[in-house]
Order: sequence, then C-alpha cells, then structure tokens
Amino acid sequence: MDSWAGHEVPRLPGRGGPLMLFDSARRGTAASAPTDTGTMYVCGITPYDATHLGHAATMITFDLIQRVWRDAGLDVTYVQNVTDIDDPLLERAARDGEDWKVLAMRETALFREDMAALRIIPPEHYVGAVESIPDIAERVLTLVKEGAAYRLEDGTGDVYFDISAAPRFGYESHLSREQMLEIFPERGGDPDRAGKRDPLDPLLWRGVRPDEPSWPGGDLGPGRPGWHIECAVIALNLLGEQVDVQGGGNDLIFPHHECSAAHAELLTGQTPFAGHYVHAGMIGLDGEKMSKSRGNLVFVSRLRADQVDPMAVRLALMSGHYRSNRSWSDGLLATAQDRLGRWRRAGAQPCGPSAEVFLASLRARLADDLDAPGALALADSWAEAALAGAGDDPAAPALFTRALDALLGVRL
Repeated sequence: MDSWAGHEVPRLPGRGGPLMLFDSARRGTAASAPTDTGTMYVCGITPYDATHLGHAATMITFDLIQRVWRDAGLDVTYVQNVTDIDDPLLERAARDGEDWKVLAMRETALFREDMAALRIIPPEHYVGAVESIPDIAERVLTLVKEGAAYRLEDGTGDVYFDISAAPRFGYESHLSREQMLEIFPERGGDPDRAGKRDPLDPLLWRGVRPDEPSWPGGDLGPGRPGWHIECAVIALNLLGEQVDVQGGGNDLIFPHHECSAAHAELLTGQTPFAGHYVHAGMIGLDGEKMSKSRGNLVFVSRLRADQVDPMAVRLALMSGHYRSNRSWSDGLLATAQDRLGRWRRAGAQPCGPSAEVFLASLRARLADDLDAPGALALADSWAEAALAGAGDDPAAPALFTRALDALLGVRL
C-alpha cells in the first residue's frame, strides 16, 4: 500500500539530545534508547470514516517523536498499518449499501491527503491488513501448534489466543481483571462467546461466514484475521522481534496493545515487545467526548474544505500535552490561527534575537516527553521579542522558521 507524499525536513545546526518518553507499562518516563535506528509501530485507521481530530492528534504525537529522533542524528524506521478488513468496516459498508473495498480505498486516500496537509512525515512502510493475511495466518498457526491458541469446537473455524499462555498479561495496561472484563466488550471483545477458555481470550482468526469476505488460511481454513494479531505480525515482519515504540491513542492500551504485545512475545520469546508503549490522549468537542455514536466528530478534511490552514489545526492540537485528554473548540482554533499569524510575521522580520538560544530551548522542551505546549510558549516569546524590534541578528528569523518546521512540523 502506498503511503502519502513526504516533504523536505530542514536540517538544523548541531544535534538534539536523547528523548525522554512516558511508557505506559512502566507508568513513568524513561529515555528512549535507540542506537543508530529508532523503530516505531503506530496503529493506523480502520478506514470506514474520514480522519477526525483524534486521529490527527495521535499522528502528530508520533510525528514529533520522529522529528526529535531525526534531529538527534538517528535514522527512523516507522511502520503504520491500515485495518482494511474488520467488522466496523463491513458494518458501515452494509449500512450504506457500498462495496467495502471501495469504502476502504476512498477513506484511506482521504487519510493520506489529510496527513500530507498536516505535514506528517510518512511511514517507511504503510501496510494494509489484507496484504498481510498470508503472514498472519502462518503466525496464528504457529501459536496453535505451540499451545498458545486453540480452535473452537463449534465448527466455525474460529481461533482464539489463550491468555494463560502469557503470564505477564496485563503488565502494559495495569488493569484488574474486573476492569478488563468491563472494557473488553466495549472495544471489540466478545467475553460471552461460548466455547472460549477465558472470557478475555482475543480472536486470532475468524472462520469463513456466509456473505463475508474471506481468504485462504492454509491449515487454519478460510477466514480473516483478528485485529490484535494483525498489528503484531506486521510489526514483527518489518521491525524485528522488539520495537522501540509501539503507539496509538490511549483507547488502544487495552485490549489492543496488551493483546498484540502478548502475541508478539509468545511468537518470539522476547519481552517486552516494545521499549516504550506510548499513548496519546483523546480529543473532545466543547467539553464532551468526541465519538461516532454522538455524531460530534470534527473531520480534518472538513476543516480543510472550509479553508482552515492545516498548520493552525496542527498548532491547536499541540497546544495541550499529548498524553492529556483535551477538548477542541472554535476558541482553541482561533487562538492557534492568531499564533500562526504572529509567528509568520516574526519569521519575516529583517532581524531578531538569537535563535540559537531558542533552538536549544526548543530541543530541551521536546526532549522532555514531547512538551509541545512548552515549545509553543518558547516560540511565542521569541516572536513577541522579534516583533517588538529586539535583537539585531539578521540570520535569526530564518533559523526560527527552520526550527519550527523541522521540530514542530509547522511551516510558516
């Protein structure tokens, strides 16, 4: 599957330092420790609707990680998936009387356009679930042979992961069993499915059903993959047995990331699957949770169609810390638009105060668990000083502009 078009990231003088990141498993901040190449797997969209601001905020978070790593002199291998076959996609296609393949292709194309507009550095590998099915089936069969998975005896051909084979299950989310059982059905799980060994066992392979798409599964029989094993296999195939960062929204901590890490660890014998499990907060609207069921999603493509500058959208989403659940409002966007205008005027000044000091401070803020709000405040201060006529360095505005582009992804 093709990714979106990239853009040139300006080179900056010197290098940034190591990145400290909050890890959900540790429940604390620790240094991300790639040697030469940082590896990152981020869960992408299920393409049954347009890119909303929650998607955008999550992708901006991991874009910042890429930028900080690259500024520190690291290469980055970044993989993102597209869950282009899953129940929500089939349900939406059936509701609208549309071919599920057409729906998936259209919404994936729109997502790529939105990501390019927001200046998200594209992944090196952008991979669909459908193109990965032969590898997924092979890995599921491995889990069955090793006793970590089992077939239901009801003739459906469904295969489930046995969580008792993963003694550390729960180390990433830190949820109690009672909490897991409450969340599991809300996020795609089926705790009441008859024949399962444990209500929390996740689906690995769904056997063929009438009027549903299916693919050959070898000894598994025809069917299609479960959600969690999809991401585990794609990451293992392209990034190796362990990754530096596995990321997504905080609604993926359980069951998705907990299960995909357990699958990967059983397949490789390596633990933990990720050096850091990094999760972005949710975006609400005017103080309420933004969700499809409420019908209050704000779409990036709609804002673009209304001639809203994508850089203002990006700034608005970075004005709160990435780990916090936060709210979108017209006022937040207006503030971001004003900020973008001030920065552009400051970057166009004939001279300004030292931008080397600004660059060092900007690097420090982002290296501290991606403190984007602190970084924005630093840029505000520099811009205010430049607009007030402070400083006499003719090279400073250009460096200010390049630093914002390279590290924050904001093009003035």
